[in-house]
Amino acid sequence: MTELKTQALVSTEWVAEHKADQNVRLVEVDVDNSAYESGHIEGAIAWNWTTQLNDEIRRDILNKTQLEELLGKSGITPDTLIVLYGDNNNWFAAFAYWQLKMFGHDRVTLMDGGRVKWELENRLFVEDVPSVEEVTYQAKETDYAFRALQPQVADAIQKGVNLVDVRSPQEFTGEVIAPPGMTETAQRGGHIPGAVNVPWKTATNDDGTFKSTEELEAIYGGKGLTPDKEVITYCRIGERSAHTWFVLHELLGYQNVRNYDGSWTEWGSMVGVPIER
Repeated sequence: MTELKTQALVSTEWVAEHKADQNVRLVEVDVDNSAYESGHIEGAIAWNWTTQLNDEIRRDILNKTQLEELLGKSGITPDTLIVLYGDNNNWFAAFAYWQLKMFGHDRVTLMDGGRVKWELENRLFVEDVPSVEEVTYQAKETDYAFRALQPQVADAIQKGVNLVDVRSPQEFTGEVIAPPGMTETAQRGGHIPGAVNVPWKTATNDDGTFKSTEELEAIYGGKGLTPDKEVITYCRIGERSAHTWFVLHELLGYQNVRNYDGSWTEWGSMVGVPIER
């Protein structure tokens, strides 16, 4: 049995005890800052997924310079332990975690359960925004081993690499292109040929926490996904698939896992690529 890599997670109890520690920076990561503005964990700052974790002109994640600027303005040094949490059971927090790992910031963890669990436990939310002293952050050389681009996914189809579509069954079959209210869409519905559908939420409990190691191994092993195989995860815009990437790589120890953040909004709009329904 694979040992659960608990260093990738901290509990809400741990956060309550250590949120004021000098070398800890709490960051709430959401698609926008509306939830944060309504109340957040004391001492937490906010990162907006749309405007701060993505390039605002081209569709891409941050480059090294942009990441250094974000972390510097956040008062984060290479020695800072970044504790990420957010809404939607840590979708966008997992995306930030995935991105930080590629830029070599290893002192990063998720708060298991995110906002959902903190709220269920009736823990305190505050509206005060902490003051932050800016620093200069120098990132390590970027390692994109955790990222898959469209040409690599196309090549993976030919090689029989395991593709995991973590969207809902309705998105997977092409019945819908995007969940209700979501603006990022594609021209066509369906899934990448050969992909298996393992919705991201199957990995979580009702309180937003991750299921046990044994349960997770049964879920993904039951789909033929084992630690010795290469895996590429995808969803619609890359955040739900970052959540599954976190489960496979950080919790179950799968070594060769990549997140295709272009996901269905890219694949479903490209001319000439194969689609299954």
